[in-house]
Amino acid sequence: MKWHGRHWSLKEPDNLQKTWLREFYQTVQSHRPHFIAVHCQEVGGKNYEASMSHVDCFVKELLSSDAMKEYNRVRVYLDENYKSQEHFTALGSCYFLHESLKNIQQFDFKAKKFKKVVGKEIYSDTLESTPMLEKEKFPQDYFPECKWSRKGFIRTRWALADCAFDLVNIHLFHDASNILAWEKSPSVYSGTRQKALGFVLDRITDQRFEKVPYFVFGDFNFRLDTRQVVESLCSTATMQTVRLGDTNEVDKLIFRESENDRKVVLQLEKKLFNYINQDVFRENNGTLFLQFDSELSCFKERLHELEISFPPSYPYSEDSSQGKQYMNTRCPAWCDRVLMSATAKDLVLKPENEEKNLVYDNIGPNVCMGDHKVTSQAYPTSGLCWVVLPVCGYGWLSVYGSVCVKLSTLFHHVLLFQLKTKFALCWNLGFPDIFNEWNSV
Repeated sequence: MKWHGRHWSLKEPDNLQKTWLREFYQTVQSHRPHFIAVHCQEVGGKNYEASMSHVDCFVKELLSSDAMKEYNRVRVYLDENYKSQEHFTALGSCYFLHESLKNIQQFDFKAKKFKKVVGKEIYSDTLESTPMLEKEKFPQDYFPECKWSRKGFIRTRWALADCAFDLVNIHLFHDASNILAWEKSPSVYSGTRQKALGFVLDRITDQRFEKVPYFVFGDFNFRLDTRQVVESLCSTATMQTVRLGDTNEVDKLIFRESENDRKVVLQLEKKLFNYINQDVFRENNGTLFLQFDSELSCFKERLHELEISFPPSYPYSEDSSQGKQYMNTRCPAWCDRVLMSATAKDLVLKPENEEKNLVYDNIGPNVCMGDHKVTSQAYPTSGLCWVVLPVCGYGWLSVYGSVCVKLSTLFHHVLLFQLKTKFALCWNLGFPDIFNEWNSV
């Protein structure tokens, strides 16, 4: 589940929260998951000093709701210590365990052993001393211009029966300027994200701990290659460059048709991507632009993803009446993704399960879910079921479905949720009736 803290600065935060909670509770009631994990980014939003209290209220609402009353074990980790700039990531991870789940353990990274999960515990402010997770902010020289911002990752490790896996909450760097992103292919921002993602993968697979399957999901901020997209959209247009008088820096790029009264096709500024026809990003689910989605190519041996068959998940309008409309701030892109290691992919995909039976899609396509649209992924056979929903201050990304997977000697039903402020992940360990005996484990 992905929930975005900027939710609190929106014009209709109460309505959006109600929508978010309603959809979340309905999904929980529909799938009846036994393990729910919620990964959040930008906890508290941009005005986090004033808004952090709203996050606490939101979490309390989740813990006290009737829909969650059967989840008698809870772990909540919120990085709210904004006074410590060298450590503050504004990440949050929440985990809800159903009362029927008998055998679940969490890893203690300090003691290097698994511990049984009991009771409800909430950790906030300083997470550095919490041994049940690993949290790191990216090194300062990774940040553009070495300026601190809330970017990093949180890792937790879990064991169900004899199957251990890592869940990694991540927030990578965004494109600060459309102009700068256009200047070079691939852009300087792409290189920064590549470096940061490599840092995370190296950390979670180093020699300090046993290697286990891992799922990495959150706000990757992956963008299309802006230069190539512009060349494709404006192949027959002429470009006008407008510079600032005092510095001679490029202020805006205006692309006009050669004929048709030289109509403006695209205007590009630091925080403006105003294309004449947004529909091209929705037509055929935007598949025309997947050729420009290449930031994962250098990680093809380390990270895997199912085929994308839904429109770009960002940046949707935050106007409740414009659920299908993109904002004209950035080029639409698939920022919200669900990635996994090869061993994790083996947990959800088996040779006998044909990929054509899988569904990787978004939800809420016609309503406002915030600037990030919810994406869903489904495995329609029975067995393992997982859903990832990014629900956030403004949006969701959801992946769900089921496939037959044998863990140890047991078949598990797993559901993963990912929510956007920026993400949430939920494992639903439900089981087919014929495997009810698993509950005695």
